[in-house]
Parts: sequence; C-alpha cells; structure tokens
Amino acid sequence: MDSWVRFTAQSQGRERIFRAAQYASALIAYSLQRSGASPELVLHVKQLEAHLSLGRKLFRLGNSAEALEAAKRAIHLSDLVLRFCITVGHLNRAMYLGCDNLLWAGKVGLATKLDQDKWSQRSFRYYLFALIMNLSRDAYEIAALAQREARARSKVGTEADASGGTPSGASVALLAGSLQARLGLLCRVLKANPPLLLDVLKNCCDLFIPLDRLGLLKTSPGVVAFCGLSSSVLSILTISQPWLKLKP
Repeated sequence: MDSWVRFTAQSQGRERIFRAAQYASALIAYSLQRSGASPELVLHVKQLEAHLSLGRKLFRLGNSAEALEAAKRAIHLSDLVLRFCITVGHLNRAMYLGCDNLLWAGKVGLATKLDQDKWSQRSFRYYLFALIMNLSRDAYEIAALAQREARARSKVGTEADASGGTPSGASVALLAGSLQARLGLLCRVLKANPPLLLDVLKNCCDLFIPLDRLGLLKTSPGVVAFCGLSSSVLSILTISQPWLKLKP
C-alpha cells in the first residue's frame, strides 16, 4: 500500500495511469467496432479516450525541463556509448515533450492557430529518435553483459577437442548449435537483469506507436492500443518498484 501511495503521489505515476486508461479505451473501442457494436457506444468510448489523452498531456507540462536536466546529468557518464545514447535520448525526449505541450495548448484553445498535424508529426519524429536511442543503449548493455557472461563461462568450462575438418552436414549442425547457444546466452542475460528486460520490452512496445503514426509501419489501431497499454503497464511497474528501473 505504501508503494502505491508513493506512486500515485508522483505526477509521472498519475500520467502513466492516464496513459494506460487511454490505450485501454482505444483497445476497447477497436474491439467494439470489430464486433459490430452500436456506433454510439464506440463514439462514447473514443470520446473517453480523447479526454484521457488530453488529461495526461496536462500532467506532462514542464517535463521537457526535467528531460533536459537528465541530459545534463548523463553527459558526465564515463562510458562513451552510454553517454551518447542516454544524452541524445533525453534531448529528443525533451523536444518531444515540448511539442506535446504545444499540442495541448492548441487543443485547449490557448494556441488556436497552431498547425496540429504538423506539430504532431514533429512530436512523433522526436519520440521515434528517443526510442531508437533507448534501444541502442539496451543493445549495448546486452552485448556487454553477454560478453562478460561468455567470458565467465569459458573460464570454468572445458574446451572441446579441435578436429581437422567437418563435413557440410556437421557444419550446419554446428551453426545451429552456435545460434542456439547465443539465444540461450541472451535469455540468461535478460533473466538475470529484470530492469534491462523490462526496458527492452517497454521500448519495443512503444516503438510501434511512432512508426504507425508516421506511416513507416502501418498496423491496426488495435495493435497500437495493445502496445501502448502494455508499455504503460510496464512503466507503472518500474515506477512503483524503483529497483526495476534501468540505471543510470
């Protein structure tokens, strides 16, 4: 209960709840439309989704400044790759949130002349770049941990005897075995690092949203809603349980 109270006391936590509810509404509306529900019911659920979207934008006012501060902290990291990925990721997130704030102002009537489509596309481009940086950071961390794990296992393992040549059939089996070993290594690394696993899953789910909105990968509204809901639930989990948040 204490962790839930601390979670709901944070504006980021409340925004994640609104986000989960928004994408849940979108998924329900899509399901109702596919099942042949009445247009009035579908319209009501879509209106609920729009209100939730507007509400969560309110919670994100000022978050672009927080993202800039995070970028300033990340620029002092000793690891060059992590410094680049995290800093650039936060900078793109700051630009994305800034565009999102402008869109909120346009929707509530504070900026009536704002070109909503133009700024929405610009916002999703920054969002996509931020996610690419996040996934690049995840890939770098996975590669480093896998290399460390393989090195540790090679020290305690025994080396197989080297043979002169291998038949073509044996080489295919050797290649399949190598691939299976790499997949097993990847699974062990992710299983041993829950924060990294959750971050990979969350970023992969989020990636479908800007790709669809920018027309780079056309899916269905149901897929986008499901991915948004899944990433929101994972975000809620990492906020409510700080040890699951990937650091730095």
